[in-house]
Amino acid sequence: MSFLAAALDRVKPSATIAVTDKARVLKAAGRNVIGLGAGEPDFDTPDNIKQAAIKAIQDGKTKYTAVDGIPELKEAIIGKFQRENGLTYKPNQVIVGVGGKQVLYNALMATINPGDQVIIPAPYWVSYPEMVALAGGEPVPVVCTAADGFKLQPAALEKAITPKTKWLILCSPSNPTGAAYTKAELKALTEVLVKHPHVWIMTDDMYEHLVYDDFVFTTPAQVEPSLYDRTLTVNGVSKAYCMTGWRIGYAGGPAQLIKAMATIQSQSTSNPCSIAQWAAVEALNGPQNFIPANNKVFKERRDLVVSMLNQANGIECPRPEGAFYVYPSCAGTIGKTAPSGKVIDNDEAFVTELLETEGVAVVHGSAFGLGPAFRISYATKTSDLEDACKRIQRFCGNLR
Repeated sequence: MSFLAAALDRVKPSATIAVTDKARVLKAAGRNVIGLGAGEPDFDTPDNIKQAAIKAIQDGKTKYTAVDGIPELKEAIIGKFQRENGLTYKPNQVIVGVGGKQVLYNALMATINPGDQVIIPAPYWVSYPEMVALAGGEPVPVVCTAADGFKLQPAALEKAITPKTKWLILCSPSNPTGAAYTKAELKALTEVLVKHPHVWIMTDDMYEHLVYDDFVFTTPAQVEPSLYDRTLTVNGVSKAYCMTGWRIGYAGGPAQLIKAMATIQSQSTSNPCSIAQWAAVEALNGPQNFIPANNKVFKERRDLVVSMLNQANGIECPRPEGAFYVYPSCAGTIGKTAPSGKVIDNDEAFVTELLETEGVAVVHGSAFGLGPAFRISYATKTSDLEDACKRIQRFCGNLR
């Protein structure tokens, strides 16, 4: 009998973390490796946010806080939701967690019973189905093709809903594709959800501010107010505020759900870091002018990567609306032979040979539920991206 829990049999390790770790090992061994696996801005946390953290330390704000967040951060979150999304919440409808991942996980742990189903559009962030499985639920992936812009279609959503459906998880802009839903596209989905009152909506809006080409972000509870009472709107400071390591995520939703999530948190991690919470107060309430400045760079990088990848043999790369990922198809390389003599028989073989041959670390698309493809994070310096794309062009050109 194994000492480890049977629940582990339902869960796979994170493919994105695995790629990043492998790239780190190769770099440590002296290989020239460009890592494009991690979804982490290369920009530093703004100075005003750092100073707020330093002041919190100097002021002795280093003790336990309320499990679900300090009142000052809750008020900042309430102000953000009202100001940017037109959503009104009270303090008992807001929770702060150790990153957006914990908020999502706690919501699933607080609501999922054995046999409950969770609809997850694919390609999906690798953690969604694993968290559902850990909570004892059944992930229900719904494939969203490149032809549909990697976006869930109303008819496909309707078909996926059953009496056992508990949640729909919707991420816009998306990790891994960068696809973002317009207001009209969200309205078409919410019209389906209105007809099924037993289905709740969990929105992962972590990339809300990372949108390009005059795209206007909206979130489901904003588009369809009648869904407000069964929507958990999740966000955080990691991406737009360049605070991945600070580990602060948050959500607004029905008070009963938020209370249940806080109960889970109280018996696991308890409160998020007090210092990081004060830094997040400054992030949400302080100057926001660095965000469009960063986005200008991200857009330039997106355009560079899309253009260069579309010049590689066998690669087709759509232009995403947001986030800092591209999700190119490598279907045109499948069946070809690499210089090593190995046959590229799937996208995992493609990314493995690319790393071994050219030292470029990307994540295979099948890990996100749709291949043959791969994900590139362009949240790294432009010169590295240009070098990496040249290596990908060379690698594809040498396939036979």
